[in-house]
Amino acid sequence: MNRDLKGRDLLSLMDLGRQEMELVFDTTRMLKTACKTGQISHLLEGKTLGMIFQKTSTRTRVSFEVAMTQLGGHALFLSANDLQLKIGETIGDTAHVLGRYLDGIMARVYAHQDVVDLAAGSEVPVINGLSDFTHPCQGLTDFYTVLEHKGKLAGLTLAYVGDGNNVAHSLILGGTKLGLHIRLGTPSHFRPAELVVLRANEYARDSGGSLEIFNDPQQAVSGADVVYTDTWVSMGQEKEKEERLKVFTPYQLNQQLLAQASHNAIAMHCLPAHRGLEITDEVIDGPQSAIFDQAENRLHVQKAILALLL
Repeated sequence: MNRDLKGRDLLSLMDLGRQEMELVFDTTRMLKTACKTGQISHLLEGKTLGMIFQKTSTRTRVSFEVAMTQLGGHALFLSANDLQLKIGETIGDTAHVLGRYLDGIMARVYAHQDVVDLAAGSEVPVINGLSDFTHPCQGLTDFYTVLEHKGKLAGLTLAYVGDGNNVAHSLILGGTKLGLHIRLGTPSHFRPAELVVLRANEYARDSGGSLEIFNDPQQAVSGADVVYTDTWVSMGQEKEKEERLKVFTPYQLNQQLLAQASHNAIAMHCLPAHRGLEITDEVIDGPQSAIFDQAENRLHVQKAILALLL
């Protein structure tokens, strides 16, 4: 196992270079093949991952817990409601203490600053399982899934329609580093953060990729190799639901929009999906869907991340 990333944090895809992401993909391929052929791994035997959850979760909790088990280690679920986190103890103190017990920390949080503060105080690697700014494990999973389906990444066009949110940020940052052409179709008031756009343009100059942002979803999707969407209302945005549903309705990923892409384009969604809102049943369950491959690959990509960092 290549240990070049050992001890590193993974807070966003700004933390990894192109070759390091490719190392994650190579490691994922090896570990997924081993899993499918019944090989037993002891890469993380005797190691424990603490999993802090401020938000509810299906895929993140189950995939990280199973990942540690398949690698011979142990995962410990830590609900934020059961910790002293930000109640009687600072995040920094919590991180210092957990670092004395654990070999790594994964945190699924609301505010990105919380995971930054955990990493600053921890002596063991901290992995961002989701924050309001970015979702790096999902981004790595998405690109690995595209690689499986298309056989390459550089030069492909990935179109994302909907909210310029944390998932969009990871696709933009990772995609421009890997040489993809990233197109966003999003309303003007929901565009990605300016920092992300600035970084992405820098990465694209080095990789040969590009970033384009459109208001018109059909412009974004036209001829694309991959069409991606995500929920319009994330956890913590419930008060904005009515407004968001009105604004985003033209950005629904349906069969008509998917037909504007390449004839062999794949459709993607990180789940959970609100069927009939941001995406239709006919796309999720259709022949071009790679959505449940994405969901499965969370397990294998996170095994690679854990094996390399811990």
